Amino acid sequence: MNRTTLSLIAGTAALAAVTGFAALNTPDASGAAPAGTAARLPVERTSLLCPAPSISDIADTSYTSFTPVTKGAASGGKAELQAATEQSADGTDASTSGKGAKTGKTDKNGKTGTSAKGKTAKPVLTPKDPGTPVTGDTSGADAPALVGTAEGKSAPGWTVQETTEVAAGTGRGLQGVNCTAPDTEFWFPGASTAAGRTDYVHLTNPDDNAAVVDINLYGKDGSLKSTLADGLTVQPHASEPVLLSTLTGEKQDNLTVHVSVRSGRVGASVQALDDKLGGDWLPASVDPAADLVLPGIPKDATSVRLIAFTPGDADADLKVRLASPQGLITPAGNETLHVKSGMTTVADLGDVTRGEPGSLVLTPSDQSVPVVAALRVVRGTGAKQETAFIPATNPIGTRATSADNSGKNSTLSLTAPTATAQVKVTASAGSEGGTAVSKTYTIKSGTTQNITAPVPTGLKGTYALTVEHLSGGPVYGSRTLTATEGGVPGFTIQTLPDDRGTVSVPKADEDLAVLQK
Repeated sequence: MNRTTLSLIAGTAALAAVTGFAALNTPDASGAAPAGTAARLPVERTSLLCPAPSISDIADTSYTSFTPVTKGAASGGKAELQAATEQSADGTDASTSGKGAKTGKTDKNGKTGTSAKGKTAKPVLTPKDPGTPVTGDTSGADAPALVGTAEGKSAPGWTVQETTEVAAGTGRGLQGVNCTAPDTEFWFPGASTAAGRTDYVHLTNPDDNAAVVDINLYGKDGSLKSTLADGLTVQPHASEPVLLSTLTGEKQDNLTVHVSVRSGRVGASVQALDDKLGGDWLPASVDPAADLVLPGIPKDATSVRLIAFTPGDADADLKVRLASPQGLITPAGNETLHVKSGMTTVADLGDVTRGEPGSLVLTPSDQSVPVVAALRVVRGTGAKQETAFIPATNPIGTRATSADNSGKNSTLSLTAPTATAQVKVTASAGSEGGTAVSKTYTIKSGTTQNITAPVPTGLKGTYALTVEHLSGGPVYGSRTLTATEGGVPGFTIQTLPDDRGTVSVPKADEDLAVLQK
């Protein structure tokens, strides 16, 4: 027997041993799918980024962390939230190298930052096991941005809500934002550089390498000339809130902000603060799409403004409809919207909901052209007005999670724009005690329903709401928090896209036929 034959026999035996090991050690069948299809399995790691909450010295901020119980998740793992402290790749504080971290106050360039001063910051909260929310709080203008990581059992669907109350001054009222995953592109229709508005785009880099970011502004006549010609560098483990009015000399009421990352990745959110109308966080719109849903306009909204933008070369013509509790209706005088390519377009819808909850549904009138959109919603009148934003969002998908609920001050709004659907809503245990409860709801086609969500039995503290899609057409949702102070109806709205708790994993089988190719 020659050496070539012996080598072939040895190689075949080794391959048989490897494939035999794979066959005897296949993953647990829970969540598995038939051969050749993909299984939905719990994610094993999740990253979240929370922007610095406020520039106000009288701001009070609370954080709520929650991971829903997920079948098939790992038995170990934990979640952590740490201050973004501009650290180098070796874990040392960059401020000790002579660069100097910023103090959290706005500098002459409109940028702010956080200061670690060479110390390891104490976590704002320590998340618990899945199923129970945990809260933490801070105050003042120096609270830093946060970088969070969850692994194992704590990763699937991990959600962190940042809620800030500001009693007076620019942006006074209730401001809320869901901490977001890092990404490379974001669209924010609804920002402004007008007099009376102070808008920041917050950029947070979770990684060990610097990120280079471009920020482009688009107004009613197209792209605005920017002072940021060469991109902005966001240092590792650092946060850079940038004042939009420092990027252009033009004052415009309605802008679309495009954040694109040349290298690395960041988390991005826009903080929109108004001298008279309060303020809130403007989350990113869903990626450009021909069909958009903006869910959960409060029934007592006194003013609703639609801001839309199409980044492509073609104009977009959109049908504008409102999903009301009775079905889809067309707002009088705002039946359609023409969005010119590369230009921010606005439609003032007034008190479009007329005392009933609603959701805006945008669909193509003719050809399909990708669009991004958001709503600016105002409640109250005169000197007692407050603002929140609703960006176009993805459907709930498999499951969506909303943290920081307190019963009377929380409203869950769900819409099924194309077909009747059924969902299950679970109220978690309270952060300080209580037992989880669930209830099933049917959302009729074309309608929006403000549902009376279940409350944990024996509730103490705050709780989380988890919405699971059971059957039927796609469901979109949002949660509104309210807190009236000094007669001003403070409120904030967070949409409910899929919480990314599971991921599609293709199922693979060994195939010795590849040896014949």
